[in-house]
Amino acid sequence: MGTFKIEGGHQLSGEITPQGAKNEALQVLCAVLLTAEKVTINNIPDIVDVNKLISLLEDLGVKIQKKGKGSYTFKADDVNLDYLLSDQFKKDGKGLRGSIMLVGPLLARFGKGYIPKPGGDKIGRRRLDTHFEGFINLGAKFRYNKEEHFYGVEAKKLKGTYMLLDEASVTGTANIVMAAVLAEGKTTIYNAACEPYLQQLCKMLNHMGAKISGIGSNMLIIDGVEDLGGAEHTMLPDMIEIGSWIGLAAMTKSELTVKNVSWEDLGQIPTVFRKLGITLEKKGDDIFIPQHKDGYQIQNYIDGSILTIADAPWPGLTPDLLSIILVMATQAKGEVLIHQKMFESRLFFVDKLIDMGAKIILCDPHRATVIGHDFRSALKATTMVSPDIRAGISLLIAALSAKGTSTIHNIEQIDRGYEDIDTRLRAIGAKIARV
Repeated sequence: MGTFKIEGGHQLSGEITPQGAKNEALQVLCAVLLTAEKVTINNIPDIVDVNKLISLLEDLGVKIQKKGKGSYTFKADDVNLDYLLSDQFKKDGKGLRGSIMLVGPLLARFGKGYIPKPGGDKIGRRRLDTHFEGFINLGAKFRYNKEEHFYGVEAKKLKGTYMLLDEASVTGTANIVMAAVLAEGKTTIYNAACEPYLQQLCKMLNHMGAKISGIGSNMLIIDGVEDLGGAEHTMLPDMIEIGSWIGLAAMTKSELTVKNVSWEDLGQIPTVFRKLGITLEKKGDDIFIPQHKDGYQIQNYIDGSILTIADAPWPGLTPDLLSIILVMATQAKGEVLIHQKMFESRLFFVDKLIDMGAKIILCDPHRATVIGHDFRSALKATTMVSPDIRAGISLLIAALSAKGTSTIHNIEQIDRGYEDIDTRLRAIGAKIARV
């Protein structure tokens, strides 16, 4: 189990460039299975979860070549379907939640897709019903081995249909879209997720020859095609990383520039940080965060009531940023209610922040009220364990702002989502060492 030693209380400065988007990578990498032709993908982040998926594709028989940093070509012209029933796949597939999105492309192109119950962050229930109900609507037969927790879908030919999703699941929508592009006839998906990363997947599929309309809305219409060809695709910067660096700058009273953020794809994120009192300046496609010498003050609603920040399907605020916003609020001037609607275990890391001196009331598994210190009392250094990716980066930000030396164990959780984070933080002045 890896460990970070962090000497907090230092101001940072300079520029930092966000990595390619983790959540987009997990979708577009699975899409290479939809064609026998070469697909080139650029700006792929070098992180544990993405590398696991690339290894899974390689074990499936996909030919993979690295062209340069973050740039790969994939050719799925000789896929080994027997691997899907092997003990090795049952073991490897469990370690990555993104492996569920292999099923849609495999079902569409080869008539069958299998997956063990996938892993990922332990942040509460993350059901798979939306994925499989979508496949069943397209004509697939579903089976589940309870003893091995092994899922399977099979179909001779998928047929387009109308479906209303029970939830606007991002991965569920992505999986169903990838199955529907090769289905016979027209598929309409209503209550579809419309996150920028899903829009990116749809654009890539259209470049490969798919016919998807309604991109960016909650109704996608897909006219099935016989086959898809190759394409080249460049991924967006990771909006969660962008939010992380904004939070880091605010908590450490640092002047930072976040480079190449793709402003038009950030949605509510700049607005929410400004409600927390953070000054963000748009400089070309960069975000400049000036030094907040006098701290930052949370806005109230116009009637004077306490601000609530909650997650919601896009274009609402992504749930992945709530942990970072919660940490930032511990040193703000004012109070805020954080409402994590989508996952019931994601706020359980607040006990670590309370140990550091934060004033947080955990109301229930979904809500926490934060009373900010206004930097009158610094957080205290402590020893922590990272429970998941986003809690891990939030605890790291807290440690970088705290007085003294903190220790964070289980940093493999952070490495799952953040590329070479200690090296990049040292480049802007952070005192962090990987032990």
